[in-house]
Amino acid sequence: MNNKNVILIGMPGVGKTTIGKRLATMSGLGFIDTDRIIEKEAGARIATLLSTHGSSGFMQIEERICVSLDAEYSVIATGGSVVYGEAAMEHLHSLGTIVYLQLGLGALSSRLGDLSARGVVLPEGKTLEALYAERVPLYQKWADIVIDESSSFPAQTTRRLYHELRSRGFFRGMGHLDPKKKTTTENK
Repeated sequence: MNNKNVILIGMPGVGKTTIGKRLATMSGLGFIDTDRIIEKEAGARIATLLSTHGSSGFMQIEERICVSLDAEYSVIATGGSVVYGEAAMEHLHSLGTIVYLQLGLGALSSRLGDLSARGVVLPEGKTLEALYAERVPLYQKWADIVIDESSSFPAQTTRRLYHELRSRGFFRGMGHLDPKKKTTTENK
């Protein structure tokens, strides 16, 4: 297990950013949100980038930024479409342990609301159900750990993930981190 970083993957709305920030605070790790890096570097919100560049253009931007990511001792929350970029996923896997935050379609659908306003990569004519069926095998392919969120709140999911990582020796050798002194950051 690569214990330099924890990389969170999963569908939009599963709580990658919320759980990522909580895990970073709990563990003393830094926090990086790849969507915020994309927005900062592109100078536009994700929804605007999708309407301007289309799904495939946006995913090229996402892959380029994720491939160039360099981080240590951080929780990295990724966009839901990152799993389409083979090079991005190989690079992220080299950076750390990949955790798939899994949530059933029904719960996910009720969380998401307006997909276009949220900035979900959803090619024209494709339904959320079809997108879910297409992405789940990709998330499972890359996951080192799968955390089922179907019956828990973010705080419970975070604690379960922290204990799962700890039981696998993830935090071994990280004695220099002090959760009481280290703060969570948006970007490194």
